[in-house]
Amino acid sequence: MTQALVLQSDFGISDGAVSAMHGVAHSVEPGLSIFDLTHDIPPFNIWEGSYRLWQTMTYWKEGTVFVSVIDPGVGSTRRSIGVKTGSGHFVITPDNGTLTHIQRTEGILEVREIDEKVNRLPKSGESYTFHGRDIYAYTGARLAAGVISFETVGPLIEPETLVQLQVKEPAIGYEAVEGIIDILDIRFGNLWTNIPRDFFKKLEIGYGDTLKVTISHNGREVYHNSMTFGRSFADTHKGEPLVYVNSLDNLGVAINQGSFAKAYDIRTGSNWEIHFNK
Repeated sequence: MTQALVLQSDFGISDGAVSAMHGVAHSVEPGLSIFDLTHDIPPFNIWEGSYRLWQTMTYWKEGTVFVSVIDPGVGSTRRSIGVKTGSGHFVITPDNGTLTHIQRTEGILEVREIDEKVNRLPKSGESYTFHGRDIYAYTGARLAAGVISFETVGPLIEPETLVQLQVKEPAIGYEAVEGIIDILDIRFGNLWTNIPRDFFKKLEIGYGDTLKVTISHNGREVYHNSMTFGRSFADTHKGEPLVYVNSLDNLGVAINQGSFAKAYDIRTGSNWEIHFNK
């Protein structure tokens, strides 16, 4: 039985790179169901690739195969791997930190280093800059189509040896919570944090309360203001900031009908910290 194949990259769609990946997968099995998670990951942004996998993966049925290619080290000594996650999904990807969020949340049950002597597009051995097509899409399609089993992806390696990006865990204190800006709600410029809604419940912060919000980058304060904790964007006027609960049940920060990220030049990662104080 075939499984769905879901592709993610930082390639964009302005040239033929993504189409080539689709073509390779289709050549493995013409009836394979191929989907795109996104190809708009900012170039070389492994952190965002890791987050988007976590954000999306568990909404797909068990057995789905994901190919994630954000690969600034293509052609280097970094490993090419396949993993089976605790949620029952598979990921084919470079070992460069792109599994950070999945390993922390769903867990990694098994890791195999791709055997390129077997799992590489025929006649591509002299190409060193498009592993997304030649190794990852090809191996992912073969796995999704049932041409190979996970055991024949390659030899076992220890999950503890996988490359991990630095992550700062959210924390709760006296009348305050803190965390990091995990990701942007790209189209609208909202900030999504890694702070769970339950932290506000523990501090008895309710909708309509006013909070002091501070954002720092590498320890330097870049934003400080007071804003309302709203149930929805309708709880503030156009152009006003607010704190809200996003679709992943974590805290977010936004400007009603505006881009908070663009207004204050905010980005993502463990070096972007955010604090909420009563």
